Order: sequence, then C-alpha cells, then structure tokens
Amino acid sequence: MAPRKNFRNQAKKEVKPAAVVNKNGVKVEASVAASGGGFSGTKIFTWFMVLALLGVWSSVAVVWFDLVDYDNVIERAKEFRFNFSEVLQGKLSAYDADGDGDFDVEDAKVLLGLKERPVSVLLREAKEEYAVKEPDDSRDEATHPYGDENNAIDTKGELVEKAQPQQTVEESKQYNNQPGSYNNQPGSPETKETVQLRYNAEAESVPEPEADVEPEVESVPEPEADVEPEVESVPELEAEFVPELKENAEDQPKDKLKEKAKKKKPKLLNKFEKTIKTEIDAAEKLRKKGKVEEAVRAFETLVLQYPQSPRCRYGKALAEDGLAEKMLSNDMLQKAIGTYKEASELPNATPDLIKATLKKRAERQQFLGRMRGALATLEKLVQIFPEDMALKNDLGVAHLLIGDNNSAKRVYEEVLATAPSDGFAKVHYGFILKSENKIAESIPFLRDGLESGDPGTDDGRFYFHLGDALQRMGDDSAYKWYERGHQRGHFASVWQRSLYNVDGLKAQPWWTPKDTGYMDLVKTLERNWRIIRDEAQSVMDRTTGLFVPEEENLREKGEWGQFTLWQQGKKAGESCRSVPKTCGLLERYPEATGCKRGQIKFSVMQPGTHVWPHTGPTNCRLRMHLGLVIPKTGCKIRCTNDTRAWEEGKVLIFDDSFEHEVWQDADSYRLIFIVDVWHPELTQYQRQTLSPI
Repeated sequence: MAPRKNFRNQAKKEVKPAAVVNKNGVKVEASVAASGGGFSGTKIFTWFMVLALLGVWSSVAVVWFDLVDYDNVIERAKEFRFNFSEVLQGKLSAYDADGDGDFDVEDAKVLLGLKERPVSVLLREAKEEYAVKEPDDSRDEATHPYGDENNAIDTKGELVEKAQPQQTVEESKQYNNQPGSYNNQPGSPETKETVQLRYNAEAESVPEPEADVEPEVESVPEPEADVEPEVESVPELEAEFVPELKENAEDQPKDKLKEKAKKKKPKLLNKFEKTIKTEIDAAEKLRKKGKVEEAVRAFETLVLQYPQSPRCRYGKALAEDGLAEKMLSNDMLQKAIGTYKEASELPNATPDLIKATLKKRAERQQFLGRMRGALATLEKLVQIFPEDMALKNDLGVAHLLIGDNNSAKRVYEEVLATAPSDGFAKVHYGFILKSENKIAESIPFLRDGLESGDPGTDDGRFYFHLGDALQRMGDDSAYKWYERGHQRGHFASVWQRSLYNVDGLKAQPWWTPKDTGYMDLVKTLERNWRIIRDEAQSVMDRTTGLFVPEEENLREKGEWGQFTLWQQGKKAGESCRSVPKTCGLLERYPEATGCKRGQIKFSVMQPGTHVWPHTGPTNCRLRMHLGLVIPKTGCKIRCTNDTRAWEEGKVLIFDDSFEHEVWQDADSYRLIFIVDVWHPELTQYQRQTLSPI
C-alpha cells in the first residue's frame, strides 16, 4: 500500500543536494557552494564587529587629527539657535527676524548680519522682555567706560567723575603752575579724556554760537504727586572737572548717609507720558544695553509719534550722546546738545526733567570746550531753581573755568550765606582767596571744606593749595595735608605732587645726562654755553637787568625774570629772532622743542630772591638748567631734601614734579638757561597725543 501523501512525508522524502568539492578541496553542499558560502549567524556577527571597529577608529581619527572644527560648529549653533526638529516640524516662524510672519531669505539675511532688524521688531521684543523683567540700572563699565553718560557710579550710588576735559586757551588762563588759575592743578591722573578735550584731538576750535538763553525765565510748576518716577536715576552733575574720590561709608558722617538714603529718584514723566511708559522703557532698554544706534532709531520713531513728549526727546538726546561717545564724533555730540535744549523747552516737561536735561547739556558743552555756552545754560538753571545750592556751586565753577574769579566769588558768597556748612562752596571760596594772595584767609575755608567730606571736595587741587598756603605761613602741618592727599590717591608721594601725570614713569628727583638718554643735547648745550650766554645778555634790559617778570606768584621776595623761546612745543618767533644762534642750536632736538608740556627760556634772578617750595604740573617732563652767569656763592636749589648749586657751562637735570625751592643770596644776578624735555620713558605716541601744559 502506497503511503499517504502529506506535507510531513513530503518533507522527509526531499532529496539532499549532492556534495561538491570547492577549490580548497573541502566538501560542501552544492547549495552552499552556489551561494558563495552564505551568511551564517557567526559571520554576520563578525562583519558587524568589523564595521563597528571601523566606526570607532574613524571617530578617533577625526578627533586626533582635528578634522572637524567643533568650536566653530558650537559657535554657529549658538549664533543661529537652530533646532533641527523644529525645521522638520515646520516651526521656522520662531526665526522670523523681520517680523513678516514667516521665515524667508530676508530673515536669513538678518540672522547672518547682512541686514538690520526693523525698529518695530526691536521695540516689540524690548517690550516683551521688559514685561518679563524690570530694567536693570546697572551698567557694564567695560562697555560704558564713563558709567552713566560720562560718569561712573560707585558702590554707594555716588557720582565719581572719570575725566577732566580741558578748556580752550582763549577761555582760560594757561597753566604754568599759576595758583590763580582754576585749571591749575587738575584733580585726576592723566587719562584718555584729560589728554584730549574733544573727541577729535586734531579738530580745530569751533566758533561758539551766541548764547540762546532768554534773560528772564518763568518758574516751572511743581510736578503733580501722581507722576511715576522714571526707572533710570539721573545723577547730580558734579562738575566734570572736579572729580571725586570714592569714599568708604565709615569715612562719612551719619547724617550725610541718611541724606543720601532719602534721596528720591527724579520724576521725568508727565501725565501723558505715563500712558506710553512701556514704549519709552522699551527704547530705553536698548540704550542701556549699549545698542545706541538702535536706541537712536527707536527714540526718533517715538519723537515722530509723540512730538510734544519731553521724555521721548530727552531719551533721544541721551541715545545721541551715547552714539557720539561710541563714534568719537563731535558733530553727533553737538546734535545731542541741541536735542537736550529742545527737550527742556517743550511744554509739560517736569521740573526734574528740565533740571536733568539742562545739566547734561551744560556738561557736554563743557566737554566740547564751549565754556560760555555752558555758563549760559547753568545761569538758566539757577534762574529756574534758585533754591538749589548744588546748581549754584556748578555755576561758580563755570565762572572759574572762563577765568572770571570775581563772579565765582560772588556766587560762593551767596551759597555760604544760605548754607554756611557747604563744603563744596568752602573749598572753592578758599581757592579764590588764595588766588588773590589772601593766604591766611584762605586756609580755614580750604581746611574746613576738605574736612567736610562733601562731594566734590576730595580733589587734589585743594590739598595742593591748602598745603602750599600752610607752607607759606610757616606751618609744618602742610606735610600732614600732603600726606593725606597722597593717601587719597592724588599725589604720587608727599614730595611728588604734580597732578597731570602718566602712570608708571620712572620717578627720581635728580637725573644724570646718561639717565635721560639725551647725551647729545647736553653736550651741545655745554659746548656752546658762552654763545648762549652772550645772546641772553644781549636781550636783557640794560637798566634793570631783567626779562619779563615772573607772574606765577612763586616768589616770597626779590626779582625774577624770564625770556621764553618755546612754550608748549610752539616756537616764539619774535624772541628767537633776537637770539638766532641759541634757537638754531636747539632746532634739531625735538625732545626739547616738541615738548608740549614744557618751556625753553632764559631765567635771571636778582640778589635777595627766594622762591617758595613748589612743584611743577606734570611728571611728563624733566628740567635742564644750564649755568650761564653764576655767582661764586649764595645761589642754590633744593629738590626734595637734596640741595645743589649751579656751575657755569654745566647742566643740572631734575624732575620738577618733585618739591623744589630756590635761594639767591649772592651780590649779583644769576642767569641760567632752562630747557624742558620729554620724560625719556614716554612713547612717541604719548608725546604726540598728550595735551599741552
């Protein structure tokens, strides 16, 4: 009986393929041989391991040989913040940079920095951010070296001035260490800002516009109580030329600290501006972040929308001011000054905004050297706010800066009549008295003002002049004040009290020719001293034996005359025509003729003359004295505690930023040739850019 057919039996009856011999002589099944050996589980695993190892070693090679710039990949990922999953899901609207509701080529241009973002988008984002977090009043001093519009705020919230702009020669007395000139002893070390008055040091003096201040100004009503205070506090304008040193809280009287704690933020918004405060804050946020170009555009948009808003225009002026600083542009700063004026004259401006705006205007006018314009602005402020003693103090300084000591004196007398303990008024009033040679009367005002610790009193000039007044009265406590000035950071040492300084220069009272590196100049002077002497004697007054009298108020007694050939690096042509050989010898020594912080001059001193102990204005120069006519005895010079005498035909070199004193007790005149030279450690760039003295 034939077996029944089914799938099981059919499987049993399948015939196995015949074995074949492969090329290696091994028998394998035909099916396997036909397929090339097949993929058993073991071989699959083996191939998997081979591929895995290749991947591992490829990764090692990429890292080892630095084939991929991972830092660049990470930076670009941070820059664009692109999430691939969002791309797949079509969520590109998150990268809508131009605000049109989608992501396209224009958005890509913005992300790549090829196109600026529209102001509307910037304002929208700023509003959204402001709604989440209140603006932070802190500023990054690295980005804003002046802190809040040219000033820095210390840890107590006090204004600390960063720089002292100088004034034009036409509007102020030249320095020459004259105690009567307010610009005599600037109160801070040399900085970029003290080196150049304007943003562009090479720019010519710009004619000052006529004062546009009306003589009569109507009083401004007090702001209503419901006006919200502005987010940003506008600091009081301590005159930029009177820097204040940071003080510890324990150094100040308790009542002063309480007074500061009670100080309220200014109210800059009127009633209408409260309704647009969010828009103003959004634009202000851009400015505080240092995005000054965007802030200018944002405030310009607001001014177009709300042309009668004083706060919007004030914000525009601040943004323009910041942009001027960034661009180092006098033109942009002048535009800001004009905008400050516009903001102050709009109707419905709050008193606090008028005060803040005009203060900023005066401050920036002073920075540009437009002292009379600043004076007019401050006079307007005092008319509007007659009870504000701080404004009167600033007005007094403005008078001093144009050399009008009499008007400044009247202002400070008014302040002291109303506020007899005002330290700022006291030090300035004492300064004026000393300039009038009222030495004894000046001392209590200078001393009491410094001891008050009031803002604006901790200034090197006042330590300098108090010590000098005490010395002239024979009071040894002068050195106590010099020491205190040194401890406060105003003087390099008790002996070296110059205030126009460059940090890091070698400081020693006496120098040798080899120390200076100006050996050739010294040899030229000493070889030709008789020629120089003869020309000097030829221009002396035959009757009096004098040149132009010394006018620096440095003499206790006697007669001292000078004949100047170079001043502040500029040749005195008429004088040099009188002594052509002497000037010809010096022409090839730019370290002397190009020294903008020095002089080249003849100096004659008559018997019975004593020059008070004093210091020069700067550590940027050294002073050479070539002896021409020297009496055998009675003439000597002291620098610090080392006293020396001149010799005919020999050069003495000293650093006149150290205290020095001169006696002439001979029976005939003493004649020397003074040649100031740049400090040898100053770079060529510094010599070109330092401001003249």
